[in-house]
Amino acid sequence: MKANLHLASTLRALAWPMRLPSTVHVARYRLDVAGGERQHLAAAWLWLAIAALAASGVFSILLVAARAPFLQPLLPTVDFFRVALVVHVDLSVLVWFAAFAAVLWSAASTERWLGIAWTAWGLGLLGTVAMSAAPFLNPGTPVMANYVPVIDSGMFLWGLLMFGVAFGLTALRALAVPQRVGVLLAPDGALRFGLNAAAVAAAMSIVALAWSWATVPRLLDSKTYYELLFWGPGHVIQFCWSLVMMVAWLWLATLAGARVPLSPRVVTLLFAIGLAAVFATPLIYLAHDVASVEHQKLFTWQMRFGGGLAIVPIAVGVAIGLARADRPLAPVDGDWRLPACRNALWASLLLFGAGGVIGFLIKGSDVRIPAHYHGSIVGITLALMGLAYALLPKLGFARPLPRMAAWQPLLYGFGQFLHIV
Repeated sequence: MKANLHLASTLRALAWPMRLPSTVHVARYRLDVAGGERQHLAAAWLWLAIAALAASGVFSILLVAARAPFLQPLLPTVDFFRVALVVHVDLSVLVWFAAFAAVLWSAASTERWLGIAWTAWGLGLLGTVAMSAAPFLNPGTPVMANYVPVIDSGMFLWGLLMFGVAFGLTALRALAVPQRVGVLLAPDGALRFGLNAAAVAAAMSIVALAWSWATVPRLLDSKTYYELLFWGPGHVIQFCWSLVMMVAWLWLATLAGARVPLSPRVVTLLFAIGLAAVFATPLIYLAHDVASVEHQKLFTWQMRFGGGLAIVPIAVGVAIGLARADRPLAPVDGDWRLPACRNALWASLLLFGAGGVIGFLIKGSDVRIPAHYHGSIVGITLALMGLAYALLPKLGFARPLPRMAAWQPLLYGFGQFLHIV
């Protein structure tokens, strides 16, 4: 409720008259990272996020091993390729994205309800460990459902449930203790509004999951059941990831010295537009049965057309700001961040843009679906990777090696571009 009041007051502030200065002021989009217990909490979530990403890389290697005839007898189950694929996808998308959103919510939060926040982190850690260990200790049948593939085993499903509860508690705490946006809508206020909006989208995805769980027939086969269970919430949570990505884009643009031609009011309005389609979720559930084709199509249209209304203008604004690199702003927090942040930002914009274009070309079930999928999720991942480099010293870690931090997003981005092409 408090978060909704903050969102409403901020939207009213957008309509207030404003006297334009004689000289254009270039906004610097960045957030001050809290110290003390909140810094430790954000660092703990970052540890979990990076560990999940590293573990997903290990499972991608195991995918190759599962195709080697001389290694197959050594693996825990006959269909280990699909089992490893399930864990790889869930760690590299669900856990990595959710944990990084928790990093930002924690770093910019207040001291309230820190006990709940640490409880959520503990559940998230246990859930991640359980999902990662399930293929070896309790292997089951892999179910390749969209958005959240699962292993039909008790250990994996309990791990997934624990991580889901952890993310839900973290998102609800972010709503109960919302970021203070402020009436004047300074650049940091615009970013805080974006984080609030991401928390609202996360909460709506939890509502969608509960609604699907209550209405999906239990007698369906596993593939159909989990497909229908995660279809609605899987589409809604993409708005949360997209909003977090746009916050990262603007923050990285400032760290890279870009001159983004978007005022905080415009950015806040775009965040609000990017969130607006989320509120159609209850209407979709009320309009059509969860198992109907219409239900699935409406969520597809919601994601396809709702998010792009905000993403495209911000992406264009950030790209224009980066194109003015011949006269960059004074670097923030030292020169070492400039190459890493700029390269991660360019790679993210290009990969996400390529994935979006491919998404509009999808007609039926073919290889354009995984191409769209990998372009979009890697575009988000690159933005979060670049921001992680910038946040490391603020969260108590040593700064990364500048040259390696600058080359890593270029290598990863170029490799994934070849992958989707």
